[in-house]
Amino acid sequence: MVAVDRTATAVEEGYRACEALTRARAGNFYYGIRLLPASKRRAMCAVYAFARRVDDVGDGNEPPERKLALLGEAKRQLESPHDDIRTLALADAERRFGLPHTALEDLLAGVEMDVRGETYETFEELVVYCRRVAGSIGRLSLAIFGTSDRELAEPLADDLGVAMQLTNILRDVREDLERGRVYLPREDLHRFGCPELEAAPRPEFEALMAFEVARARQWFDRGLALLDLIDGRSGACVGAMTGIYRRILERIERDPAAVLDRRVSLPPWEKTWVAFRSLKAGSAKAPEAAGVGS
Repeated sequence: MVAVDRTATAVEEGYRACEALTRARAGNFYYGIRLLPASKRRAMCAVYAFARRVDDVGDGNEPPERKLALLGEAKRQLESPHDDIRTLALADAERRFGLPHTALEDLLAGVEMDVRGETYETFEELVVYCRRVAGSIGRLSLAIFGTSDRELAEPLADDLGVAMQLTNILRDVREDLERGRVYLPREDLHRFGCPELEAAPRPEFEALMAFEVARARQWFDRGLALLDLIDGRSGACVGAMTGIYRRILERIERDPAAVLDRRVSLPPWEKTWVAFRSLKAGSAKAPEAAGVGS
């Protein structure tokens, strides 16, 4: 009985640690998460904390061999989480909400692609990466939200993850170049006369970015059909996160060359406004409308 109590205490400590990390680091993600009911919010924070952990490994300064070892340790802790309170919280969320374990493994596989320095000749190859590092988060989030039609909703959640990752790629062109990374497909770079992004002529670069922005919008338009399949509070969460990313796309579209100088972002007041508007829209939708509870 004492062991059970200790485990329960560790799980609660793990959730608190995940929530603190999410508030401190999540940025755009947290504006949506905070609109959820407490139990779902805690589970989403546990997912975010794990994603943040593996993403920090991928973006860190350790040599590739060390990064792969750290990712391997994270994978082992998924199977036996007792050594880390945040992973204990994630394991509890996995049990409570039926999180797809394969999505957690996909996330690790996607970051391993970064560590190995993979590049993408075609858009189809890039989509594989996006589905692993971001579509996986969409699938995990959907399990927490609940849905009236899992078979229909899961591909849509995956599509929204891809759309947000494509936006990240466009927003972070400069930062990625500084790390020696180029995510945009080589076929697109050559098609628009930008084989070397850092030396691309401005008109050609702007045409490339316009093309990529339009492509990301198509993924958002398709994925947002998910809102009809989840409850109002969950829809508010999705609406806030996607709303922020879509507004970033608008800024990139207005000034494509800006991404070579700085990271395009929204001020906090605007993110709060997007979240409030999403919550208001979600409140107008009865929780029963999607066939799931809140």
